Amino acid sequence: MSVPCRAANDDDPDAAFLDDVRRFLAEALTPDLREAGRRTLGVHSDIEACRIWHRRLYQRGWIAPGWPVAHGGTGWTARQRFLFDRECALNDAPVLFAGGIRSLGPLLIEMGTAVQQARFLPGILSGEDLWAQGFSEPGAGSDLARVATRAERQGEHYLVDGSKIWTTGAHLANRMFALVRTAMGDKPQRGLTFLLIDMPSPGLTVSPIITIDGEHELNAVFFDQVRVPVANRIGEEGQGWGVAKRLMQLARSNNTPSALVRRVYQRARAAALAAGDLEPGLRARLVAAEVELTAFEQTELALLPGGRLREGDNTSPSVLKLIGSELHQRVAELAMEIAGTTRGGALEPFREEAGLLADGARATAKHFATRAASIYSGSSETQRNVIFQALQAAG
Repeated sequence: MSVPCRAANDDDPDAAFLDDVRRFLAEALTPDLREAGRRTLGVHSDIEACRIWHRRLYQRGWIAPGWPVAHGGTGWTARQRFLFDRECALNDAPVLFAGGIRSLGPLLIEMGTAVQQARFLPGILSGEDLWAQGFSEPGAGSDLARVATRAERQGEHYLVDGSKIWTTGAHLANRMFALVRTAMGDKPQRGLTFLLIDMPSPGLTVSPIITIDGEHELNAVFFDQVRVPVANRIGEEGQGWGVAKRLMQLARSNNTPSALVRRVYQRARAAALAAGDLEPGLRARLVAAEVELTAFEQTELALLPGGRLREGDNTSPSVLKLIGSELHQRVAELAMEIAGTTRGGALEPFREEAGLLADGARATAKHFATRAASIYSGSSETQRNVIFQALQAAG
């Protein structure tokens, strides 16, 4: 269900901005792009739809709303960025493959050299470069200090050996940012280094992981003497822990935004309207979900004053990640249950293209897809620990 372009109230201070956004979306979002947005199960839509939508936003100058204007940002306020994301959700815009835009780009702007910014930021903005995140390993999940993938320096290159797992989009990306070990220290956090790696490099292989929703979104990545230029290191050798922590703060603040949850809520609400005489318990949960979502939207706005997370603010990203990922799961589960009352719900096949099972099958697949939301970018338990430690330190 798309939302038509409509005039905003002249008394609304955001009226002109919203009119501009809605006109653009009405023109740029073709039916096939809207359908790709509606059918999104994982963290990004069909990759070809992503590329088209990325290119249109880039051409409009709206691809990096959170970046400084000097680096290609829009200059929008935090509220304007929130409104834009919500309008995209209401109009079923594709969900971008945007680790570069949301995480690495802001990190490079804060911590990269001028040479690195000039080399990598243009490709992130244009969509020419897609970035995967190489953090988790078979023995290092939420506890990234246990990273064992080794990088040995030889002249102006590192030779990387080891493996990464649960790497989202590694089969689609042409570049990866990764945390590797260059030395052993008295603490596991010491001796880690942050590198930027070209995916086509000799010795790098990608193996697919098919998840419970039937999607190929995750991968295992193997490194066998992969050469990485020293110039591709962010920060100093052995100081990668601090770099990775900052990137995770940026990622946690926006990997499950309220707009992403609203997309799933829309599906739940549409299923409820189709069901007609919905069971009272489900209807009550739907109302409660809207209240929670509205509260989350206001929390998101309150914790992002001025538009960018302050360096050293460890608590706000964890709060947003915790609330967003768990609410995302609850709403997806509710959407599946509501669809199940009239559409067959969890019955196979998940990929049914037409007929009575189609909506329920997709709702079930979406429910399965969100199960990982409270694990990736740090588990909910990790976020609660971060929040508790910050409150404890504050007295």
